[in-house]
Amino acid sequence: MSRPPDPPVFAAPWEAQTFALVVSLHDAGLFTWSDWAQALGRHGERTADYALWLETIEALIAERGLTSEAALEARRAAFARAAAATPHGQPILLENDPGP
Repeated sequence: MSRPPDPPVFAAPWEAQTFALVVSLHDAGLFTWSDWAQALGRHGERTADYALWLETIEALIAERGLTSEAALEARRAAFARAAAATPHGQPILLENDPGP
């Protein structure tokens, strides 16, 4: 008798990419798992979903001097413009950013 398939671990590819990014930056020595838990805990009772993981890793890399809040905001804006310029159903690529 076969059993039903397990549900996917990640709901979308970006969640898997966020998970992999966090693990890679930890493995590179950017932070300890205790640092990570403390950073996630700054958000209080908010559920620790992958959107929170992304916000947390952005904050950590800015705090550690690997990027700036201005650079992060510029990348968010570029992604938003690229998303708006991308036809429905197509992958969003930063190369599609038409610029400010």
